[in-house]
Amino acid sequence: MKQTIILGNIITVDDKRPFAKAALVKNGIFAYIGSAEEAKRLAPDAEVLDYGDNFIYPGFMESHCHGHFAGLRFIGQANLMDGGLTTDYERYRRIIREFIAKNPHRDFYVAAGWVENEEQVTKAYLDEICADKPLLMQTSGGHSMLLNTKALEWAGIDAAYAKNMGYDLVHVDENGEPNGYICENPVMELMPKIPVTLQDAKDYLLVWQDFALRNGYTAVGDAGAEGIYKDSPQAYYELEKEGKLKLRTYAYSLTPDNVADPKAEVAEVVAKRAELDGEYFRIIGIKAFLDGVTEAHTAWQNQDYLDEPGYHGAERFNDHDKMVQLIVEADKEGLSVHVHSEGGGATHFMLGCIEDAEKITGDLDQRNVLAHLHFVTDEDVHRMAATRSVPAVPPLWTAKLPGNYEQEVSYVGEELTNQAYPIKSFCDAGANVVFHSDYPVSPLFDIKLSFYTAEKRCYPAALQLGDSPRNLKEAITREQSLRAMTINVAHQFRQEHRMGSIEYGKIANMTVFDCDFLHDDIEKVAQANLIATIVDGEEVFKA
Repeated sequence: MKQTIILGNIITVDDKRPFAKAALVKNGIFAYIGSAEEAKRLAPDAEVLDYGDNFIYPGFMESHCHGHFAGLRFIGQANLMDGGLTTDYERYRRIIREFIAKNPHRDFYVAAGWVENEEQVTKAYLDEICADKPLLMQTSGGHSMLLNTKALEWAGIDAAYAKNMGYDLVHVDENGEPNGYICENPVMELMPKIPVTLQDAKDYLLVWQDFALRNGYTAVGDAGAEGIYKDSPQAYYELEKEGKLKLRTYAYSLTPDNVADPKAEVAEVVAKRAELDGEYFRIIGIKAFLDGVTEAHTAWQNQDYLDEPGYHGAERFNDHDKMVQLIVEADKEGLSVHVHSEGGGATHFMLGCIEDAEKITGDLDQRNVLAHLHFVTDEDVHRMAATRSVPAVPPLWTAKLPGNYEQEVSYVGEELTNQAYPIKSFCDAGANVVFHSDYPVSPLFDIKLSFYTAEKRCYPAALQLGDSPRNLKEAITREQSLRAMTINVAHQFRQEHRMGSIEYGKIANMTVFDCDFLHDDIEKVAQANLIATIVDGEEVFKA
């Protein structure tokens, strides 16, 4: 029996014993929490990991991210965000050309991290860089994309396709021909077609795992595991069988918009779960997109966009009866439904579906997840708590970012823009609030900055990202933030009996920092350093 004693300032997130100096781990499970003297008496021959005056927390967890997508951006694409967010199109050109020069054997090129500005680039911009092979340039948010002429041909995107999908989603020139810019459904349809092998996918997931562990995360929710590559779940499964998967991953299987047969869809997910589930990879629900994003003019709002009367965004999954059936069938199998719900209209729609599903099932603990929640009415905040739905909120997005803020004002008005991203309201209503980063759709994946932005509603001035707070009345306490990255996420995953706090009988996942997130000055919190990440009682990362 392997025994390890962990020493340090332990913040347990256990109300019965909130603080300890030692934890005894036996075969990856907490066997004792308390004093160093008693731990050593119980296991005198145990290995000791002494972290001195550093602070030990339950392993941090991410509620909504995209593993394959992250790995793809690390090693499979030209990364336009290398060095930070920018709208410098000349710089993009240089990065893409350098990537092509380093990978001349490839038949297909993808660049990711494009941040759009007022300059309207078309396929001609990419044709100048690469005219003989397909080249795609995806936005940092992942909801829009620019294709060169060869990529349009490869994807079968022509005038007829544009007319069928709608010109809001496939932009065209004065002759009705696609100009290279697409967004939402066409992007989601295209991404899984990008050439990739199972070994590529495994490589992507391993580099993603390394990144997550090096950032202090011990478990994550993969929101739409098949979103880019249909066999990503198989890649997870094989990595676990090979003993290489350490980052516990709780996956939501992606479903099509207004899925044709919800019952058959759930049955397919259940069959996949039976085949692929293990200790480190589990399928726990179904992911659906309700809408797009405000910056792309595709979030489903409660009101029309100011610059386009009569239009309130893209309603992607908007069939009430099918969503209710999907929730009901999923609940029968112990699965949750996890939705992308950016605009207030999407959130209002989903909560109505959940309410009707609960009337059918009688289950008031379905743990359905609504992620992003850019704009939410007071009424829907309380409906979220009443249905015991899980609000997955992004503290890292709350700052008043120059450019983005003004764009939002032009789309939805200053009053609504200043009410963005409620968090405290959800906490006050009694909802199980969890934090998410949406990495790599959003470029920040940072525990210390999540604490900072949840309290300050802006970034530290030194980052020069946006140090003007927005909607400061929605700031929350450090303890609420800690729970939103530990025990609350464990509850979302239906794993609160196994993870999320440092308690007897739970899995010994821990994250060690040189900072007291609950009491140190908030500016010190922003500078915190990760010391170690511990999974199953063993260091998987050490600074």
